[in-house]
Amino acid sequence: MTYKGVILPRHYHADFVVWDKILFEAKAAERLSDAHVKQVLNYLAASKLELGLLVNFGGDSLEWKRVVLSRPKPVALPENFRL
Repeated sequence: MTYKGVILPRHYHADFVVWDKILFEAKAAERLSDAHVKQVLNYLAASKLELGLLVNFGGDSLEWKRVVLSRPKPVALPENFRL
């Protein structure tokens, strides 16, 4: 697997990928943290997916977050644009 042109020494396997579009990451922690969200963002970037669902089953009640990796869209410049 490559990420930003670098060959990664390890392979990443998502907990689940739903409909080849949604990365599902399950946790069993007391509560979700920013580190969990960052982990999902890294997984999304590595897998070239845009949408992740982070679900924690370890707390008193179910906790979940929708995580979106937004990529900048290419901007079309006018034909007469010059630097």
